[in-house]
Amino acid sequence: MNKLVKIGATALAGSLVAFSVNAAEMSVSGGASITYSNTGADTTNNNFTMGDSLNFSASGETDGGLNITYNMEIDGGAEDDHSVVIGGDFGTLTFHGGGGSTALSAIDDKSPNAYEESWDVVSGADTSMINGNAQSNMFVFTSNAMNGITLTASYFRGNGTATGKSNTSGTSLGITYAPEAVEGLTLGYAVEEDESTVGTSIDESSMYVTYATGPVTVGISMAESDHPTAASSKEFEAGGITYAVNDDFSIGYNVSKLTTPNDATDADQDASGVSFSYTMGGMTVAGAVNSVDNAGFSSTADRDGAEIGVSFAF
Repeated sequence: MNKLVKIGATALAGSLVAFSVNAAEMSVSGGASITYSNTGADTTNNNFTMGDSLNFSASGETDGGLNITYNMEIDGGAEDDHSVVIGGDFGTLTFHGGGGSTALSAIDDKSPNAYEESWDVVSGADTSMINGNAQSNMFVFTSNAMNGITLTASYFRGNGTATGKSNTSGTSLGITYAPEAVEGLTLGYAVEEDESTVGTSIDESSMYVTYATGPVTVGISMAESDHPTAASSKEFEAGGITYAVNDDFSIGYNVSKLTTPNDATDADQDASGVSFSYTMGGMTVAGAVNSVDNAGFSSTADRDGAEIGVSFAF
């Protein structure tokens, strides 16, 4: 499967050499935010942080009818995410030089919430999540929707080193389905083979179901990680509900459980949280209050965390 993805990406990239892009369009957008965060294990009295980013985009069409877009984000004065997107009747092929998600990490937890997942915000709770392994210099293919079905595939190959790192790779395949006969229902499933560590192959899978009716959205997510070392295998479950009070204000409740079923020394990580989001023009105020028992599988790490931020888009 890895060879097929690599051959297809190489062939498509090679075919682009014969084309030139005409009439390129440039655009710049940006955002800024101020956030207060208490993770439950703070070591500083200053809990405020700032976010600032500028997104640059250049796009055009080749003589052969392909749409080419280059994106780059400057975050905090330094280059952050950057990618090249090739679009056509086949869908889109994106090369993520930095940033980006695998087919699996894009749906690691799709249970509804209004701001962040129940396991987020709190210190140590997100370190063991089943969320794929996205890397730089990664290809991601996304098909156009057909009868409510969208396919996604991602592939990366490790950087070559004297220790054999060149033999590492990661492949992920995903599918989402939004049946036209059931408005508001969406189902998703993805699998990933992670060989980014030499001599270790980890098989992960994730699925979700969400249903939106009127102002209410409900859903569940489930994931598994099958590690060669049985004690390191993990299972994850989450569920959530959101309610749109109006077009601008939403509230949500989310719960989750992360376990290592083959390791009796680990304590199950249980999390719950409430969140909200309010948007007014280009300004958004959002936050969450989460509670986690046994963060990172530690029986001595019961923590409460809170985060609230205001962001501006321009």
